[in-house]
Amino acid sequence: MKNKTTATWLTFLGGPLGLHRFYLYGFGDVIAWLHPLPTALGLWGVDRMLTYGQDDKLSWLLLPILGLFMAYTCLQAIMYALTDQEKWNARHNPALPPDAAPGATNWLTIGALVFALMWGTIAFMSGMVYGFQRYFEYQIEEGLKISQ
Repeated sequence: MKNKTTATWLTFLGGPLGLHRFYLYGFGDVIAWLHPLPTALGLWGVDRMLTYGQDDKLSWLLLPILGLFMAYTCLQAIMYALTDQEKWNARHNPALPPDAAPGATNWLTIGALVFALMWGTIAFMSGMVYGFQRYFEYQIEEGLKISQ
């Protein structure tokens, strides 16, 4: 049985590592094994920014990848939380009746939904703002070099 609440919390807490995909589809899921790649690239961008400072151009590219991927996994958590009980059971618990308890929504599911909405928005906006800010600052610096 695949519980919707468990899948939603795994997506919210461990989505960037693909934990929810392993839970739902098993260790043979190729997409689950690809999830750590953008997460590792984004964390490498965080490390580069901490090591080389905010002027590191590669971190400008890598940090938004982390933010966007975290926002993507939070969106997946929201989609799982909002899936109807019948659809959830038909997709993940086909041997059970459509109104079986593993597909039901409860307060823990709603809590994961709220947190995923909040953190997904923060991750998305932070990643985009950082990338655009650094890009435009770089453009201004290059424009000043040309004008001198």
